[in-house]
Amino acid sequence: MARTTQKTAVNITIDQGSNYSEEFTVTSDGTTAVDISGMTLAGQIRKSYDSTSATATFTTALVTAASGIYRLKLTNSETAAITAGRYVFDVELTLNDSTIERVHGGIATITPEVTK
Repeated sequence: MARTTQKTAVNITIDQGSNYSEEFTVTSDGTTAVDISGMTLAGQIRKSYDSTSATATFTTALVTAASGIYRLKLTNSETAAITAGRYVFDVELTLNDSTIERVHGGIATITPEVTK
């Protein structure tokens, strides 16, 4: 079966103790947006690819679904609970036919908080 979306590698930086919010675009070929209306997204951060539990789970929201744009969010209390360092993350999209495709993933760097 052919993929509907292109899996895109991206690295993100999250400031410990701050709100995190970033928008991403789902594409079919790196430039052509995929309409993600009615679809759902799920994303997690883990210490490593083989970690048995998630370090954090993103809140996801469709921003402009027809243009493939969605947002990942973590609250300041959620980011404060993550030890500074390097992690991995990915985001999966559940298509309207219940197929699940990974759309984004990479390294999540958590920078340490000084002001507490």
